Amino acid sequence: MDSLIVVLAFLALLLIVLAKTAVVVPQQNAYVVERLGKFAGVLDAGFHILTPFVDRIAYRLLLKEQAIDIPEQICITRDNVQVGVDGVLYLKVLNPERASYGISNYTFAIIQLAQTTLRSEMGRIELDRTFEERTNINISVVSELDKATEPWGIKVLRYEIKNITPPKDVLAAMEKQMRAEREKRATILHSEGVRDAAINTAEGDKQQVIKASEANKQQQINEAEGQAAAILTVATATAEGIRRVAESIGASGGFEAVQLRVAEKYIEQFGALAKTGNTFVVPANLADVSSIIGTAMAFIKKAEKA
Repeated sequence: MDSLIVVLAFLALLLIVLAKTAVVVPQQNAYVVERLGKFAGVLDAGFHILTPFVDRIAYRLLLKEQAIDIPEQICITRDNVQVGVDGVLYLKVLNPERASYGISNYTFAIIQLAQTTLRSEMGRIELDRTFEERTNINISVVSELDKATEPWGIKVLRYEIKNITPPKDVLAAMEKQMRAEREKRATILHSEGVRDAAINTAEGDKQQVIKASEANKQQQINEAEGQAAAILTVATATAEGIRRVAESIGASGGFEAVQLRVAEKYIEQFGALAKTGNTFVVPANLADVSSIIGTAMAFIKKAEKA
């Protein structure tokens, strides 16, 4: 019976020793081992055997990239406006030894440092520029944190501002300002539209007047050319008629035909003159038709010779 108890005690002691000495480290983890209270090394992923009752695992660190929520805090901008700002920080443990012994709680320290750095950066800019300067603020926070955490073996990868919350009265004022700005832009656009419409109308009237004057000018040119062509045609026809009359007079019997024609016209016009009124003055040799015809024929002969 006593021997059985001894065996069971030995087995229990063996299990305890195995539990203390056999260690399996998961992937992307690092265990810091101390030997008799002093740093002995870092265990990477895999199976490891420790020295019983001498070595112990002091710290278990995660080597993956970690996202830490930065609680909302009140920051005062350059123009003395209080805004609530929160964010998220991404970091990674690069040196497990320094992360374990460089600082007692690196997560708490980084959160506090991120808040103080953010307050400092927000105090340098005005409220209206906080939204457009978010990228620059994030870069500045990461730069400052990376310098401070390098001795701790921590790498700060990036920082992102999640929300910037001004007070309600400031939000109402900003809304009124934005509404006034939109109304101003609408008024400016409307006035520019009216101005452009007036300019286009004036330009259209100008082009219309120019086109009308050009059309009138072309019309006058066409009418002048038409009148000139008509005059030329009439003159040509008249000249042709005179030429043919001259040819006819020079032909056989032409002179006698002219005498007959002159006599007929004389009698015709005299008769028409007598019909138009009761009183008129006649030449002294009105009855002497032959002398009048002779005078006309003498003139025709002179013209024919010329």
